[in-house]
Amino acid sequence: MSLAITFSRARVGMDAPIVTVEVHLSNGLPGFTIVGLPDASVKESKERVRSAIINSGFEFPSKRITVNLAPADLPKDGGRFDLPIAIGILAASEQIDQTPLKALEFIGELALSGELRPIKGSLTASIAAKHAHRALFVPTPNANEATLPSAVTVFAVCHLLQVCAHIQKKTLIDPCVTSVEGIKPPHAPDMEDVRGQQQAKRALEVAAAGKHNLLMIGPPGAGKSMLAARLPGILPLMTEQERLEVAAIQSIALSNDTLDWNIRPIRTPHHTASGIALAGGGSNPKPGEISLAHNGVLFLDELPEYGRKALEVLREPLETGEIAISRAACQVKYPANFQLITAMNPCPCGTPEKPSDKCNNPIACCNRYQSKLSGPLLDRIDIHLKVDAVPLSQLNQRHTSEENSNDIRARVESARSRQLDRCGKSNHDMDSKEVSQYCQLSNEHQHFIEQAAEHLGLSARAYHRVLKVSKTLADLDACEQIEKHHLTEALSYRSIF
Repeated sequence: MSLAITFSRARVGMDAPIVTVEVHLSNGLPGFTIVGLPDASVKESKERVRSAIINSGFEFPSKRITVNLAPADLPKDGGRFDLPIAIGILAASEQIDQTPLKALEFIGELALSGELRPIKGSLTASIAAKHAHRALFVPTPNANEATLPSAVTVFAVCHLLQVCAHIQKKTLIDPCVTSVEGIKPPHAPDMEDVRGQQQAKRALEVAAAGKHNLLMIGPPGAGKSMLAARLPGILPLMTEQERLEVAAIQSIALSNDTLDWNIRPIRTPHHTASGIALAGGGSNPKPGEISLAHNGVLFLDELPEYGRKALEVLREPLETGEIAISRAACQVKYPANFQLITAMNPCPCGTPEKPSDKCNNPIACCNRYQSKLSGPLLDRIDIHLKVDAVPLSQLNQRHTSEENSNDIRARVESARSRQLDRCGKSNHDMDSKEVSQYCQLSNEHQHFIEQAAEHLGLSARAYHRVLKVSKTLADLDACEQIEKHHLTEALSYRSIF
C-alpha cells in the first residue's frame, strides 16, 4: 500500500492540536513535497528525514513522495514533525508495518544520523495524547516532562531504529514511569539575614499567605531588593495542578536544560523590558514574562523606570489571571496568574528628605517621579508598604535573633491551607461574589470600613482588596471572622498613595 497515516501534535499556545501526517508514494520523477502550511523549518525536514532514513539502514523510496500535514489551515513550525514523516515514509514503502500506527503519536526532530533531538512543548502534546487514548513517542531528553501527567503512556527513544524495532515488535520499549519527585522549597536566601524591618517582614508574610501584590517604596539601601529576594523562601509549596501548569508553560517557552518545575517560578525582568517582552508575542505568539511567572512571582525592581506602555500591559492580567495575544495569523491565550512584587525609590534622587544639587524641590520631584505609575495600576496592588532605612547601629548588632524563613513559611502554609479548604483558591483570587460570601463583617465593622474607605478615597476594587487582605490577616491568626484590628492593618497598607 502506497499510503500511510501517522499522528503528531502541533503547538498553538497552550494547546497541542492533532496533526494527521498523510504520506503517499506515487510513480513519476522522484520528488519530495510537503504541503499543509509548513514553515521553513518544516520544509527543511525533507533533507533531515532523507538522511536519517538512509543512515539508519533503510531504503529511501525513489518515487514521488507527497506529505500532507492536516488540517491544512493550521500553521506548522519546528522540527517536531520529522519523526512522524519518517515513520510514514517507511510505512508507505512497506518497510515497517503500519497497523500499530493507529494507536500511536510521534514528535521529535531527527538528526542526519537518525538520532532524535528534543523539542519544545512535549508536555502539552503528552496531555493531548492522553485524552486521545494514544501512546506517545518522544525524544529521551523530553521524557521527564512528558511523563508528568498521570496515566499517560510515553515511550522515550533516542534513535529512529528504536521506534521501528518497537513497531515491528522486534525490540519492545518499556513505557516511561512517571517520575514523581517531592516538591521542595527553593534554595532562597533566609529571612533571618534581614536586620530589623519588622513591618516589612510582616507585610511580606501577609503577601505570601494570600498571594497579594506588593509595592515597596523607600530610599536606596533600605533593603527592598533584599526582602524581595527572600520571598521565595516563605511561599507555600505548589500543588500538583500548579506544578503541571508551570511545567506546561516552561515546556513551550524555555530550553529543555533550564526547566525546573519543582519550584515556583520567579521572574525578574530588567526595567528595559518592553511590553511585548512582558506580555508575550511574535508571529507565532510565545508566552512573555507574566506567563512565565504563572503560579509564581514577577518582581519588578525600580518600577517607575519601566516604560509606561510596558507597565500598562500588567493591568488586565492582574485582574483576570490570563492574557490573550492576538496576531494576524492566530490568537492564543496564556495563563498569567502571577503575584506581583515591586520596589521603587520615592524619587530619582532616592532620598527626598535630603535635597541635593539636582533636586531643590523634593515634593515636586517625588510627585513627578511617582506620577509615572498610573492610578489603575496602583489600584490593583493590594499592599503599599513604606520601607525606611535601618539605622546603622541596628545593622551592627551581632547577637540578634531574627525569625527564619522556615518558621514564617509554616504560618503561611497554614493560612493558605485554610483558604484552599474554604474556597479552593487563595484570597487574592476570590471574585466579588466570594468576597461577599467569605468576608462578611459585623454591622460595627462594616460601618468602620465604609468610613475609612470614604476617607481614603478607595475605589470599589481597592475596597474589595482591603477585605481580601483582612481575610488573610484573619487566616494567619486562625480566626473565622474578620476583626477590627485586621481591618485596621489592611487599611494601613493603602495609605501611601
